[in-house]
Amino acid sequence: MTPKERVLGIDFFNGTCQAACEQAEQGGLVLAPSGPGLAGDLTRSAIYREAVQEADLVLADSGLLCLWAKYLSGKKIQRVSGLLFLQNLLERGKWAESASLWVMPDHKQAEANMQWMSEAYAGDLSKCAVYISPMYPATGPIIDQDLLQEIEEAMPKYVFIQIGGGTQERLGLYLKKNLSFSPVILCTGAALAFLSGQQVKIPRWADYFFLGWLLRCIYNPAVFVPRYLKAFKLIYMLFKYGEKSPVSVSSIPPAK
Repeated sequence: MTPKERVLGIDFFNGTCQAACEQAEQGGLVLAPSGPGLAGDLTRSAIYREAVQEADLVLADSGLLCLWAKYLSGKKIQRVSGLLFLQNLLERGKWAESASLWVMPDHKQAEANMQWMSEAYAGDLSKCAVYISPMYPATGPIIDQDLLQEIEEAMPKYVFIQIGGGTQERLGLYLKKNLSFSPVILCTGAALAFLSGQQVKIPRWADYFFLGWLLRCIYNPAVFVPRYLKAFKLIYMLFKYGEKSPVSVSSIPPAK
């Protein structure tokens, strides 16, 4: 088994991107939580917290977390970004040999993403199905019986969830808990949108040097500058809690 490192109550995968792909392809929920997501949703959303704690594979996407671990905690967590992971997984090609279902936020992005997929991967997407997600609630659990039924009927090997962070983790947890089988459920943030050009393209060198956040801020400062400023709360959380969850069991209200 590839070693894991616990930070903020989450067991982060600590290995190579290739090893992460190999483990993911065995099935289960795969998450790549962002720094802003950890800084905000980890303390305020019980469902998000359950998702990152119960996922089968949690990638250390946050460069801030990895830098803290290396230089300030004595640990070394190997960063595997959602973008690098998705690129490598797609390049491996196993997903194309099986049925897959892609959850997209809207028709425009679905068309652009699948067009890019067709050009990048030999054009045959006959085994791919697309599901346009409804407007999920901003907080609390997610229930989507239509999606659940479609996956149960199609029995895809891979489910790629391409909606926003904070939402996709909760949807992934819902599918993990309610499906009768265990497909590969991949929540990699905006990684496909980066590749297809729906968001600013992030070259591998920028991802390697933890600069994806900067390119996003330059591309759309009104949206991303406030988001990444909020991520600095993560530094406080890392120093205060270290390996421990920022929400203790005793402080969680009982289920009604």
